[in-house]
Amino acid sequence: MSVFLAVDGGNSKTEVLVGDTDGRVVGFARGGGTNHQTSGGMSAVMGKLTHLVRGVGDGRRPELAVVCLAGADLPVEVAALTAAVETADWADKSIVDNDMAALLRAGTEAPDAVAVVCGAGINCLGRAADGRMVRFPSLGHVSGDWGGGQHLGALALWHAARAEDGRGPDTALVAAVANHFDRTTAAEVSAAVHLGEISPRRLGELSPVLFRVSAAGDEVARSVVTRQADEIVALATAALRRLGLLAAPTTVVLGGGVLRALDPLLFQLVSAGLHAAAPRAEITLVTDPPVVGAALLAMDTLGADRAAQEAMRAQVRRLIAAHQPGEI
Repeated sequence: MSVFLAVDGGNSKTEVLVGDTDGRVVGFARGGGTNHQTSGGMSAVMGKLTHLVRGVGDGRRPELAVVCLAGADLPVEVAALTAAVETADWADKSIVDNDMAALLRAGTEAPDAVAVVCGAGINCLGRAADGRMVRFPSLGHVSGDWGGGQHLGALALWHAARAEDGRGPDTALVAAVANHFDRTTAAEVSAAVHLGEISPRRLGELSPVLFRVSAAGDEVARSVVTRQADEIVALATAALRRLGLLAAPTTVVLGGGVLRALDPLLFQLVSAGLHAAAPRAEITLVTDPPVVGAALLAMDTLGADRAAQEAMRAQVRRLIAAHQPGEI
């Protein structure tokens, strides 16, 4: 029996799990975001991660650590994060990858598969049975990205501001955005963000507001939701095309808070778009926390059997349902 450490470090939260190859979860903890690009740099992120890692477990040294991190986008970043994790000495051996690897593994074992995350940000990862991988830089606007909760929230304010001053079409987002931040007008929200009274990071709170306004029939909000669906489809389709899998039986794994919210319009458009481009694709929504995927990657490497893997997954589900993110 081997002990492993699994880490999923996202933009908004981080989860750490210690388990063994018999399928037992020894410790589980949750903390804030640990993307070095947005959370204070490499040193600060490693400090947060080390604090979480040192707080779980039963004293046995993990044989393997699988660390999947948002912000591990470019090869140079993966190399730097790998060096930092190895220096931290959490386990005998460490594997560092982008957090998309955890999402993909949590969603499927299929050899031909693509994962798209739409949470605070947006990204995609694809793999083929012959070992080929497709990745996207996911650096934001500069690498062609569009969407994710933070961007959608900012767009809600953008449309509200333009509608209010006459530059754009009328939309219920004006009142919804103002009400969310206890302001009278959208212009007051814009000014508060500019003056630092409202952190720009809080604009992500407007993403659920946007979806509620869209569900009520607002055309402006619906147009943004439609655009987000188009981008999710574009990412998955591009990955499948680059892998030569558009006509093959494949699995498309969807994850992230925006997708897990199960907005009917978003899911209808994503499903229709994906099946139009890849008729044999099977769509799977990941509801397990991505740290499960990191744990499964560790268990794969250590040779744990399917029964042990499913036992671990079930135990994490119970842990989350019971709202016990600390030591067990």
